[in-house]
Amino acid sequence: MRAVVQRVKYTKLEVDGELISEIPFGLTVFLGIKSGDSEKQADFLMKKISALRIFEDENGKMNLSVKDVGGEVLLVSQFTLYGDANKGNRPSFTLAERPEKAEPLYEYALNALREQGVIVKKGVFGADMKISQLNDGPVTILLEKED
Repeated sequence: MRAVVQRVKYTKLEVDGELISEIPFGLTVFLGIKSGDSEKQADFLMKKISALRIFEDENGKMNLSVKDVGGEVLLVSQFTLYGDANKGNRPSFTLAERPEKAEPLYEYALNALREQGVIVKKGVFGADMKISQLNDGPVTILLEKED
């Protein structure tokens, strides 16, 4: 399982021109689920994301988590994080989990993050989402948890 975590000033997610989710500041997290991933990987990553100290304290040091600063998280499922373009120019997505297995695991991850005490918004699984955000820093962290 992979997560791209971006510190943001705001994020807005739309589907078909309709506003679905919006956060005023915090983290936008793009979550890729690999074939064979389980709740174990989701639990690890959601705990890590909630505690990740990438917000500045009063001394300008990255020492605070999204919970510490009262930020929110927008969790977006993104199977393309498992795109493999090592051969040719068109990525292969054979490593990504099938939607019928990935969607329940995405929902599980969403709830696991909420259980960490974080306000979490979500995208629409499998939809063509349009995301507007203002990255802060920019600070982008790649997290990965294998078996």
